[in-house]
Amino acid sequence: MKLYELSLSEALEKMAAGELTSVELTRSYLDRIEAIDQNVSAFITVDREGALGQAEQADKNRKQGKVGELCGIPVSLKDLLCAKNLKMTCGSRMLENFIPPYDATVVRKIKEAGGVILGKVTMDEFAMGSTSETCCFGVPQNPYKKGYVAGGSSGGSAASVASFECVASLGSDTGGSIRQPASLCGVVGMKPTYGRVSRFGLTAFASSLDQIGPLSRTVEDCARVMKVIAGHDFMDSTSVKREVPDYTASLTAGLEGMKLGVPKEYFTEGLDSEVEAVINNAIGVLKEKGAEIVEISLPHTEYCVAVYYLIASSEASSNLARYDGALYGYRKENTQSLLEMYKETRSLGFGEEVKRRILIGTYALSSGYYDAYYKKASQVRTLILNDFKKAFESCDALISPVTPMAAWKMGENTDDPLAVYMSDILTISANLAGIPGMSIPGGFTQAGLPVGVQLQGAHFTEDKLFKIGFNLEQALQLQPRKLDI
Repeated sequence: MKLYELSLSEALEKMAAGELTSVELTRSYLDRIEAIDQNVSAFITVDREGALGQAEQADKNRKQGKVGELCGIPVSLKDLLCAKNLKMTCGSRMLENFIPPYDATVVRKIKEAGGVILGKVTMDEFAMGSTSETCCFGVPQNPYKKGYVAGGSSGGSAASVASFECVASLGSDTGGSIRQPASLCGVVGMKPTYGRVSRFGLTAFASSLDQIGPLSRTVEDCARVMKVIAGHDFMDSTSVKREVPDYTASLTAGLEGMKLGVPKEYFTEGLDSEVEAVINNAIGVLKEKGAEIVEISLPHTEYCVAVYYLIASSEASSNLARYDGALYGYRKENTQSLLEMYKETRSLGFGEEVKRRILIGTYALSSGYYDAYYKKASQVRTLILNDFKKAFESCDALISPVTPMAAWKMGENTDDPLAVYMSDILTISANLAGIPGMSIPGGFTQAGLPVGVQLQGAHFTEDKLFKIGFNLEQALQLQPRKLDI
């Protein structure tokens, strides 16, 4: 086994036993990135010198008995998380040369736990997309099949984990942007409860929907990272003062006494037959593990896409108003007036998808239309939340597909934004309701493309999702497939 193939837990064990140093582990990943990333395009920025420096410090700390929970573990960061003195682009020309002067809270926690930051990975521009094809600095390939999307917007995070270019990664999920690429790339991805993880230092897309979470190759690794980044932060007024459990303690065998709900609205026309077969197999496996399976209804599912794109676009319009060329980021020079500078800066600095969503959001918030669009969407959002509350009265968690289909060819839907938006129909409801969601590898299509299984739980029940996911992972024992890189 190559060093870069070790799981997080295996790497920690070897370092604790003195069989491996963080420098050796980090160098193996940096060499792996150098050797294959031209085929994957997962990274925008690789900080080789900084990563090796952090690894050396981790080894020194370990010798001194200062061992954090991620001591010496190399991770990648989605390129919308601030890391001090490390370029952050958000996948956009608007921030092409921006260098943050501080760490996001999750980045600070990773560093304090001894983690090693390898660099920043690709993403849809300002996290707006489902394929990472709107990134201005390279589009990540699906590691299982060249020419196929890795998903989005955290496509670089999922691709970097799946292609063994890091141990784990941090992504963000506004409408499925952790779970969807995790599913398409065959890795584990967790979107926590809204407020469970601090958003301080996360570049805002839609503030009432955004949440940071981990991606990894195993459920245990995901639980370890989640334990580090979760918790209250006074720098984020939306983070919740609530004790963080040891998520690894929930990774025990057996699901006796647990009820899993199957939303009937998620198994309708448009669901690929191979994806449905993988999910049905997972349901059968969890039943064998002792779980009781019940059918439930989420009757307002059909409104989720419309509600989501009104709310998310409205909040994006507000959040992205700060990019006007006045203080930081791209600025169009030699303009004749302030208004012209604003117009030219935003027209040239933003890509087409970002501009599309800004326009949708600005219209929805405009005088005379607010009540008809944003306010109405917010009211229907409450109905969607109530659907979940009612469902969790009769079950512990929900099981469903993550996406209606496996990965598709790059460029296939670039001229049809609505088709891409509809691919998020099974994930966006968790963001609207603020509940946790998780993607676990469930199998493969005949073409060798990964298919994920989605788990959703009531607020702050990530521990239940980890337990169910762990049992599914252990029962399936999916064999590694050859990567197409």
